[in-house]
Amino acid sequence: MKNKLVFSTNNAHKLEEVSLILGDKIELLSLKDIHCDVDVPETENTLEGNALLKAEYVYKNYGLNCFGDDTGLEIEALNNEPGVYSARYAGEDKNSQANMLKVLHKLEGKENRKAQFRTAIALILDGEKYLFEGIIKGEIIKEKRGESGFGYDPIFIPEGYDQTFAQLGNDVKNKISHRALAINKLCEFLRSIDKK
Repeated sequence: MKNKLVFSTNNAHKLEEVSLILGDKIELLSLKDIHCDVDVPETENTLEGNALLKAEYVYKNYGLNCFGDDTGLEIEALNNEPGVYSARYAGEDKNSQANMLKVLHKLEGKENRKAQFRTAIALILDGEKYLFEGIIKGEIIKEKRGESGFGYDPIFIPEGYDQTFAQLGNDVKNKISHRALAINKLCEFLRSIDKK
């Protein structure tokens, strides 16, 4: 499979993570690679809507096959907050530490710590739109643990594990994460149309 795809993100962590998940399956181009320095605003109220906004911007302005993604942490006891506002939960400056502290504060005294990470990917291929989703369930612990990963990784333990995403390290996380699940669905789809 020699597909070239633009990943519509300026998030270096996401770009690195997706590159590691994809390996050599797809030639991944960043916004920098196509000389796009726009940070597409996430103005939709769903993950799918924001993912599509990012992909549509690249396709309309550059005419390149591309995908965008959006990820949210959905916490049961907080009515699925922070959800679509995960990156800017504690403010527009997208501060991961402040976001984690806000979550931990809001969960103080709550027994139910169930949560899930959900990634939505919108692919635009030759003008056609496709959506993929990856979900991993787990729970929010009471204090940060671990150094790797980014975002809420130090306070999220995936089901079936006793360590946070930040403790498990990239090798494990990139096999089991919400983003890995969504990216794998994207790859399977591209492989299936390659065979036609």
